[in-house]
Amino acid sequence: MKIASFEDVEAQGYDICFIHSGCEGDADVVILDINSIFDYEEKKHDICKDKFTSVAIIDDPSDYDAFKNFGITAWIKRDDISKLGELLDEIKGRIES
Repeated sequence: MKIASFEDVEAQGYDICFIHSGCEGDADVVILDINSIFDYEEKKHDICKDKFTSVAIIDDPSDYDAFKNFGITAWIKRDDISKLGELLDEIKGRIES
């Protein structure tokens, strides 16, 4: 499972490519935050497969309203970012089934 991110994040057991450092296309998952929503919208077709999952990192409850118009698949609170690996495990299981 290929993961691309606009944010420098880590998840145990996953190789996550930071988009601004040069990331190849065909990502299964893209991780973004409110500061990268417009970059995501502009670049998602270049960095992701036709069918992909988007994960938004939420800093503030009002971020949900901003993200809802962009077709985001999953959300994780920044306070819970240590659980990103668990969320990615769930996504991987759904992709493989």
